[in-house]
Amino acid sequence: MTHADVLMDGGVIAALGAKLDAAGHDVVDASGAYVFPGSIDPHTHLDMPFGGTVTADDFATGTVAAALGGTTTIVDFALHTRGDSLANALATWKKKAAGKAAIDYGFHLTIADGRDETLNEMQTMIEREGVNSFKVFMAYKHVLQVDDETIFRAMQAAKKFGGLIQVHAENGDVIEVTTKDALAAGHTAPKWHALTRPVELEGEATNRAIRMAEVSGAPLYVVHVSSAMAADMISDGRKRGLPIYGETCPQYLVCSEDDYDRPDFAGANYVMSPPLRPKWNQSVLLGKLKNSELHTFGSDHCSFNNCGQKELGKDDFSKIPNGAPTIEDRFTILWHYGVNAGVIGINQLVALSSTNAAKLFGLFPRKGTIAVGSDADIVIWDPSVERTISAKSHHMNVDNNIFEGMKVKGKARHVFSRGRKIVDDGTFTGEAGAGAFVKANPFYPVNL
Repeated sequence: MTHADVLMDGGVIAALGAKLDAAGHDVVDASGAYVFPGSIDPHTHLDMPFGGTVTADDFATGTVAAALGGTTTIVDFALHTRGDSLANALATWKKKAAGKAAIDYGFHLTIADGRDETLNEMQTMIEREGVNSFKVFMAYKHVLQVDDETIFRAMQAAKKFGGLIQVHAENGDVIEVTTKDALAAGHTAPKWHALTRPVELEGEATNRAIRMAEVSGAPLYVVHVSSAMAADMISDGRKRGLPIYGETCPQYLVCSEDDYDRPDFAGANYVMSPPLRPKWNQSVLLGKLKNSELHTFGSDHCSFNNCGQKELGKDDFSKIPNGAPTIEDRFTILWHYGVNAGVIGINQLVALSSTNAAKLFGLFPRKGTIAVGSDADIVIWDPSVERTISAKSHHMNVDNNIFEGMKVKGKARHVFSRGRKIVDDGTFTGEAGAGAFVKANPFYPVNL
């Protein structure tokens, strides 16, 4: 951290220095603020079909909200369909983003089947198409879940071709049974989403995925870690010298299982997978972020309106679309509950919110750092601004906010995407379609 001027020219950072010559340049005064690399959200779901509906935010509304929260790059998930090609999945999601995204974007690909054609195509995606990460689901049986053979073979392919396997770690086979049992007993309320997905099923699946990665020799990235139990599995794997990386999300730091008991079906807004856990897990996860035992901070933004979408599960918790709107407040939550609370230092904040994701997903040093030659993705962060988070004032295209009423301190004053000012004094000034697809380099293990 240093006091310096930053010169942006031609979409990149052209110079850094204590007193750069400002003649002939537009000048932005960052007095009283921090100048951060643009935040990178490695886990978003925009314009995604799920549970009989489609997420409320598409690439237009979602990226505007992201920008206002200080995010300049997202990595979204392109969903592969069984029997289809990875190329078609990627093309479909590129089409969803083109002409809409206001900030830069990359993609992960999901793996829906273990056919030789699918696994061999991973090489093309990595070497030619700029996708270096592939997600497998151990949950959502009959929808997204794949078996252990597919997971293991995907790991082998990733190791061979230079990719990173991501895993949604919950035991979907057992959840299928617990869910049916709960519904048969007449339990339909939102809280039963959590009760049928106990923490042990996240812990077991996390351990199983790590052990498969250990045998295959492949790197592994565990998404949306919700509990101390799962986080401990990652820590144990890393103690054995394995390239295991963990991500957690803002909802798991500040929300808890108590939120499922909110009245008037408001508890449905907190239905996500993995579910929210007892409050004591929050401090453990924050400590893991502090100690670099968890490595990235993704939003897992997957927004659904309560009215008309979450209500699909009014009489059956298993039909509530899983997900919450978090893309706009991700950085703020980490700043307020991490830095302002004295738990996480500013350098660690930058690593967790930007640099580590750039390194893991093949975007560094183009993204994730303020350095000469890097993209001029800059956030001027004002630590003095106080505000209250609310669905009435947020910019996500959804009627609820799971952080409703939280008083936080800190806000993006200005945001630049490749040198273009897209947020000016807290107002969005960019344009739809200005964001570009950013190709990822092949994965290589990094020390985080």
